[in-house]
Amino acid sequence: MYLMKNLPPRDDLETVEYIEEPTVRGPATFDWRTKGGVTGVKNQGQCGSCWAFSATENIESVYHLAGHPMPTLSPQQIVDCDKDCYGCGGGWPYRAMNYVAHAGGQDSEQSYPYEARNGACRYKPASVAAKIKSYKAIPKNEQNIRDSLATISPFSICVDASHWSSYRGGVMRSTQCGRSTDHCVQLVGYDTTASVPYWIVRNSWGTGWGIQGYIQLEMYKDTCAMADNVITAVA
Repeated sequence: MYLMKNLPPRDDLETVEYIEEPTVRGPATFDWRTKGGVTGVKNQGQCGSCWAFSATENIESVYHLAGHPMPTLSPQQIVDCDKDCYGCGGGWPYRAMNYVAHAGGQDSEQSYPYEARNGACRYKPASVAAKIKSYKAIPKNEQNIRDSLATISPFSICVDASHWSSYRGGVMRSTQCGRSTDHCVQLVGYDTTASVPYWIVRNSWGTGWGIQGYIQLEMYKDTCAMADNVITAVA
């Protein structure tokens, strides 16, 4: 259950492009897992590479929703090759997406297996399994995040996960969380009909953690700072 030790500066986010404000309200409940929009839960191991996993998971979903077979991509490529971040030390998913867009794509997991450590870049253009053009950010507004999530794709988010190690189930309330970003994950759905409305968030600590690898975060309270850094790749 490794968190990020270092984060690069975010100066270049000042010029980020934002998605258009949604014009359609999302349904009361929504879950990309029921629509085949996400791959299986991954395990980052003893490496602070959550940022690479968060970006990879989003790229997999976005590429599939653009009309392609669902790929299983290599977070190790991002760990090794994205020199704007710190590998197992930490990084930002938007920088990972920027790297993938400019590199020409992301190799498959099969061709570039995960090793949970920093290594030399072994990216092979012939093994590319998905390509993206760029990335966009989603404004810090949970109603807009909800509506956009239901109409666009699962999103990459970054959070404060300093109190997640003991999570076993139920809705984590905003009062149980801090606000210092140290982990990045995937936002895949929500449920506003529950007694405590919650977001459905996919982690990268394996299926033995949480609710088979997932956590529920209280909605509309910016729980664990989940609304502060929300982005998605553009295929």
